[in-house]
Amino acid sequence: MTRKAANSAEGHQLGDHTADLRMVMLAAMALVVGAGGTLGAWALLKLIALATNLFWYGRLSAQAAEISGAPAVVLILLVPLIGSLTVGLMARYGSEKIRGHGIPEAIETILFGESRLSLKVAILKPVSSAISIGSGGPFGAEGPIIMTGGAIGSLFAQCFRLSAAERKALLVSGAGAGMTAIFGTPLAAILLAVEVLLFEWKPRSFVPVVVAVLVAHVLRPTLIDAGPMFAVDFTVPGGALPVLLAAGLGLVMGLESAVLSGALYRLEDLFHRLPLHWMWWPLIGSVAVALGGLVDIHALGPGYASIRDMLSGSMGWHAVLLLLVVKAVIWLVALSSGTSGGVLAPLLILGGALGAVAGHFLPGPAGMWAMIGMAGIMSGGMRAPITGALFAAELTGHFEALPLTVAAAAGAYGVSVLLMRRSILTEKIARRGRHILQEYSVDMLEFLQARQLMTPAPDTLPGSMRIGEALDFFAGEATHRSYPVVTAEGQLLGLLSRSDALRWQVEGASPEVALAETLSDASQPVAYPDSPSAFVADLMVKSGIGRIPIIERDSRKVVGILSRHDLLKARRTLQQGETSRSRFVNWLAR
Repeated sequence: MTRKAANSAEGHQLGDHTADLRMVMLAAMALVVGAGGTLGAWALLKLIALATNLFWYGRLSAQAAEISGAPAVVLILLVPLIGSLTVGLMARYGSEKIRGHGIPEAIETILFGESRLSLKVAILKPVSSAISIGSGGPFGAEGPIIMTGGAIGSLFAQCFRLSAAERKALLVSGAGAGMTAIFGTPLAAILLAVEVLLFEWKPRSFVPVVVAVLVAHVLRPTLIDAGPMFAVDFTVPGGALPVLLAAGLGLVMGLESAVLSGALYRLEDLFHRLPLHWMWWPLIGSVAVALGGLVDIHALGPGYASIRDMLSGSMGWHAVLLLLVVKAVIWLVALSSGTSGGVLAPLLILGGALGAVAGHFLPGPAGMWAMIGMAGIMSGGMRAPITGALFAAELTGHFEALPLTVAAAAGAYGVSVLLMRRSILTEKIARRGRHILQEYSVDMLEFLQARQLMTPAPDTLPGSMRIGEALDFFAGEATHRSYPVVTAEGQLLGLLSRSDALRWQVEGASPEVALAETLSDASQPVAYPDSPSAFVADLMVKSGIGRIPIIERDSRKVVGILSRHDLLKARRTLQQGETSRSRFVNWLAR
């Protein structure tokens, strides 16, 4: 056995995690990405304020402004149309990737685009979103900043020699930093990365995300704001009843998220049937936005002021109900038309509004039930229950309400997964022909070792066998495509396959030469009984050999062989664990 062949198995060491020093390098790079994501969030907020002031007040200012302060009817009718037409032109002649929520596009880039985002998208996405939101589009800034922050992380990563997985870690780091900078929710941003964006739970990606989010958390008070985004004062009651009521409200939120998601994509189907280029669809959607603004101007824009009023309990239930209906209609129509904007802020308004309405009839402050509704709608709509529960608590600073937000998030999540095959985010990706599974489970190939799947005591060929005898063997009684060739003591010499026999026939090899003199184990991949089956699968992929000999560490004797068919046993083990049901305790037995 040569050193090279032995190293094919020695190179893999067993451990709970796969982290190495490159994780430290990525964490250091995340310092830069976190700062870039924070600056991107600051720039986006300034762009939104600039667009709002320019469209509604005719002034060049980057100071925050509310659309509700400009009630002129002519502006309500014209400004959304101008903004949507501008966004349509930017998408048509700039980049089509700026259309939509932002988060689905980030997910698709991560899973199917090797985490590569372009500079054009990094520039056009925040500009188009600022125009859309500033002109009255009923969207939030979170989707665009996740896309923009992700683009900053991706572009920075592309400047270095990194793998797609490492680029993903920095892309998501930028997205998490941007979300933290906008909302001041570092814990929820980390959990959103885990539940929605990373599609893995590894130190390699988790540590850089935490670093970037903490950088954003430290920089946010200087650039944007300090403290919770919606710091409101109310008392959270204790006891079992509020928890039960929160869980019940969560069930309602799960149903609401299913209705909203279904309506959104049905409206999108209607837009696709129009005999018009998609560039004009946002203009049609803006008509609904303008009409909705005439009914309730508070429904225009991101609606952060309305969220604050609902959480403080200063909105009567009639006003909240009107906002709920108008916001839902204009948001669904505008988003389905393909304009640029996020889903989180509208979902918070719609969930918070329904919770606030219920809060006028439930015990406790109405603002508290609005907060619980926000946790539920985020969990049900985005399929991020832990993120939703913590996000609502961080937004308001009421961490003592976590049992209630967790109950609502779990209830909404349970209803959502039962009623909808996909979330409001992944449905858009599925309509592009992509399939995504948002469930984490143990990889049985990593869990099971070679000894548990291999065929023990496999058939072998002696090294003393001659080439002529081997050719006769493969022409007659051979039942496998390849066989280990061993010494008299059972030590591996190499692997003989049918293709080797065919090559010898073509080349006219001497039939009297022994196999031991012909075979070389210099490049023969091997594994040990305690090697993870996933490592063996990787050997098969790299070498193209479908049967890997399993040898003892000390004696180098062949104790088994692991084939592609054997690897499928891991899948069967997982299926049996999921579907095989039995009862071990028989209470009637004597």
